[in-house]
Amino acid sequence: MPYLPSSDRYKTMQYRRCGKSGIKLPSVSLGLWHNFGDVDDFENARKIIHLAFDSGITHFDLANNYGPSPGSAETNFGKILRQDLLGHRDEMIISTKAGYYMWEGPYGEWGSKKYLVSSLDQSLQRMGLEYVDIFYSHRPDPDTPVEETMSALDLIVRQGKALYVGISNYRNDEAEKAISILKELGTPCLIHQPKYSMFERWAEGGLLNILEENGVGCIPFSPLAQGLLTNRYLNGVPADSRAGRPGGFLKPANITEEKLQTIRRLNDAAQKRGQSLAQMALAWLLKDTRITSVLIGASKPEQLSDSLKSLENISFGSEELAEIEQILK
Repeated sequence: MPYLPSSDRYKTMQYRRCGKSGIKLPSVSLGLWHNFGDVDDFENARKIIHLAFDSGITHFDLANNYGPSPGSAETNFGKILRQDLLGHRDEMIISTKAGYYMWEGPYGEWGSKKYLVSSLDQSLQRMGLEYVDIFYSHRPDPDTPVEETMSALDLIVRQGKALYVGISNYRNDEAEKAISILKELGTPCLIHQPKYSMFERWAEGGLLNILEENGVGCIPFSPLAQGLLTNRYLNGVPADSRAGRPGGFLKPANITEEKLQTIRRLNDAAQKRGQSLAQMALAWLLKDTRITSVLIGASKPEQLSDSLKSLENISFGSEELAEIEQILK
């Protein structure tokens, strides 16, 4: 049966303006970092994307190296787009990035104009697109002048290969300089994608203020700390979890008994709010109006459904916030 999107898809999702731009993003966006590669179940990935679109998620976030293997998430997303969603392309914000290793030789990673332009060409080919809505510099390059990296983003917009540009993993000074250069070039920075969660709070040390002052949106990645801020680890490390898989980004050694105690206490706080831990963790980020959207992953449709319920309550009382701060100390 052909996929028919829900006619109610825009009735419940909340949308937020991205900085001072004309773009609104869904409060929850779908990231394809894990679970959409060629090692994963294609039909499961397809169901997750269908559910996301049916739920009013218009923003789908990729990168050149997402998989595994690198590039395969873009290939699979392109296939799903052609088969099921091509008639809805103009309802979607599709983003991709370049910065991490993709191919051999001196031009296969980091921030040179050669790499960024070449990588986006490859990404567009894998997805079967003429342009992406947002193209990011995925990380700052210590050996390439930031002026060159930002001029590459400006060039890409002028070539019509991206409508907007963003940065990811840029610290305060790096972000401020990149935003300033892009403004001078006439291609303003739309959005910054930092790692930010209850367990990773460096963005609170000035970055959020910088973005607000410059009219730049913010979309945190890993808002659930790669699954730690869910009910997956309440009783230890499951064998089928990210931490339980060999070669995963989340190492079992990092999940100490002290960390587990913190997770359990946060779960108790969430239950008092009538939320799952994941729902509370997402709501805790969205309580800040400087946050445009939270970027979540999902290994199955049920996980996505659970996360979306966070939008039912993103308000926190002062006592709730104080309790959470005490737990996180």
